[in-house]
Amino acid sequence: MTTFDDLGVPARIAGPLARRGVINPFPIQALTIAEAMAGRDLCGRAPTGSGKTLAFAIPLVARVGKGRPGRPRGLVLVPTRELAAQVSAELRQLAEPLGRSVATFYGGMSISRDQRRLRQGIDIAVACPGRLADLVRRGDVNLGDVDFVVVDEADRMADMGFLPEVKRLLDATSRSRQTLLFSATLDGDVDVLIRRYQRDPARYELAQTSEERNDVQHLFWHTDAAARVHVTGDVVRSVAPAIVFTRTKHAADRVARQLQRDGVGAVAIHGNRSQNQRDRALADFTEGRVHALVATDVAARGIHVDNVGVVVHFDPPATGKDYLHRSGRTGRAGAKGLVLTLVPPDKVRDVKSLQHELSMPSGVDRVALEQLPTTSPPKPIVTRLPQRPHTSVKPARKPSSQRRRPAAHGRR
Repeated sequence: MTTFDDLGVPARIAGPLARRGVINPFPIQALTIAEAMAGRDLCGRAPTGSGKTLAFAIPLVARVGKGRPGRPRGLVLVPTRELAAQVSAELRQLAEPLGRSVATFYGGMSISRDQRRLRQGIDIAVACPGRLADLVRRGDVNLGDVDFVVVDEADRMADMGFLPEVKRLLDATSRSRQTLLFSATLDGDVDVLIRRYQRDPARYELAQTSEERNDVQHLFWHTDAAARVHVTGDVVRSVAPAIVFTRTKHAADRVARQLQRDGVGAVAIHGNRSQNQRDRALADFTEGRVHALVATDVAARGIHVDNVGVVVHFDPPATGKDYLHRSGRTGRAGAKGLVLTLVPPDKVRDVKSLQHELSMPSGVDRVALEQLPTTSPPKPIVTRLPQRPHTSVKPARKPSSQRRRPAAHGRR
């Protein structure tokens, strides 16, 4: 079996990874790391949970130079603040032992803090496009020395309307830069970035996603609107931890409160919450203090949490792309997963159209709790909290003897 040593990863990086139990690369890592280490541009099609953060973190840390005040050398662009925090946590574990510094820049945080950090000098900036563009306009940062760029989740940045800002930022970096791009899709607007900003890139696409390997079970249940909270509670008690998706911020708050009244620990996360509230909600979820994270689409786009047992579409998604983005929260990194869509009578036609769009079997079944798995997965793991142990979450109303141990390879 291939190891990171086999891919030419320097011992000063491979050693710490091995001590964390990370020895054998995931497929996207095995495909891309060697060429990225050699300095080549590349684009990778890789779904959420495939291990792509480490695929770009290793070559970035190995190759990045020392920055100067206000002039970083490495740049990682991401669509959301949660993803920025998670990527930077992974990078710091690799970079700081090698004397390289990492800082994050995103909205919701003090801009004076960002300015102080830049004046001190950083080597790698992990940033959301909006905040970084603001710092550029203010003259607090100059990207002219950036010679290693990563564009992560490019398709999501396109969905969220960030591409014009991304293009302006990339135009400000060094013309001799190395550019890595990762995305769930490589067509459309993402292909425009590839053709404009990469030089003869190596192109890698994972042959199969976890959904295509049937590691994720997809269920669609007829559920009256008034019964959805009760059904969701039963599901969470069987297959916690769970991420529950609602259409609106108001609905996320309401469903979280209703689940709590039904005896299920739940917390809401959405764009109207402050960064501290969002951080606290995610920490409560990953530490097992609550068993359900109730989220809107936009808020959850940057949440990368492993070992989520079930995704519940409390409100059916509007498009097939939204369905895939939401559903990608479970079945990550080769694990099994469950996706459940609750379908009120007035949404049956819309859901069947969505199934057709995604080439899924058509149909909506009755509620069948007996179809649910009989055990819960281990505690959800978020890269942002690397110092915390991989212990199991105690599912609601389930004995500890039924819990599974987390995989030995550790987080990626």
